[in-house]
Amino acid sequence: MEPDHKQLVQLLPLLPVLAELGRTEHVTETAELLGVPQSTVSRALARASAVVGTELLVRDGRGVRLTPAARTLLPYIEQALTAFQAGLDLVRDESDVVRGRISLSFQHTFGEAVLPLLISAFRTRHPGAAFTLSQGARNACLDELASGGSDLALTAPVAPPGRNLSSAPLYREPLRLVVHHSHPLAAQPSARLADIRADPFVALGPGYGMRSLTDALFREAGYRPRIAFESQDSHTVRGLVSAGLGVSILPPGGDAPGRTVSPETGNLGWVEVPLDSGLAFREVGLSWRRRKPGAEPVPVRLFRDMVVTEGPGLLAGLVRRRSR
Repeated sequence: MEPDHKQLVQLLPLLPVLAELGRTEHVTETAELLGVPQSTVSRALARASAVVGTELLVRDGRGVRLTPAARTLLPYIEQALTAFQAGLDLVRDESDVVRGRISLSFQHTFGEAVLPLLISAFRTRHPGAAFTLSQGARNACLDELASGGSDLALTAPVAPPGRNLSSAPLYREPLRLVVHHSHPLAAQPSARLADIRADPFVALGPGYGMRSLTDALFREAGYRPRIAFESQDSHTVRGLVSAGLGVSILPPGGDAPGRTVSPETGNLGWVEVPLDSGLAFREVGLSWRRRKPGAEPVPVRLFRDMVVTEGPGLLAGLVRRRSR
């Protein structure tokens, strides 16, 4: 065996460890992410340094840092792992083995259109894939993801990346003031938070993504709303507003049930008014746990990759229509 080829054979099993070390620059964190003892990471690093012939990681105070040699190698390691994963996924696709189950938690507001569109696009390519769906408040969705109860979480606001969490934004949509059709603001082209200071407010409960967003809006406006009702569902919030029991702030919801007073509508009806605030939007995104290489099921990875790369385009028409 030629020396260069022998070096490659020795380094190949160490590439996932080196790639993770390159991202974290922390031996303990790398060990936790890969699910191996810290000593295993240290030994892998020592073996890699011996094969390469130069140090790849050096002590820097209480931490460590990559050497110039490691920084030079890292992009090539990432490319090699990415290329191999792409080939493996291709083989599995061609072999029609994408039949596993994908567990997805999501907020209620995505169940009517956003999530069905994404699942439909994926099932067109992989009809054998199955889904387990769990819906709830944003905090509950992220807690379920962190505990391993779900593979992915669709939330707004999108969860910030963390030590064991990755995420990607998909789209941004405006937030609207929702008022009864006879409210003085119903005919206005826009509204400010100051305009509803005296109105009773219909809110989603603590732990919901919209609650954190509305709390931030009111903090910016400099006052606390008079919360008349707290609900666990945006449809109920709209219903209470539709009955004239308060106002609310929600993402676009489509057409109102009617503005005409009649026995059929019972004077029910709501109107969405654009909000004049730089914070009046929500960013929707997908989150997933960081796992050691090879531990993520193929269907989960393929669905995640499709949503992250193609989701914004797949959902663009829906977002434009809802945001008019």
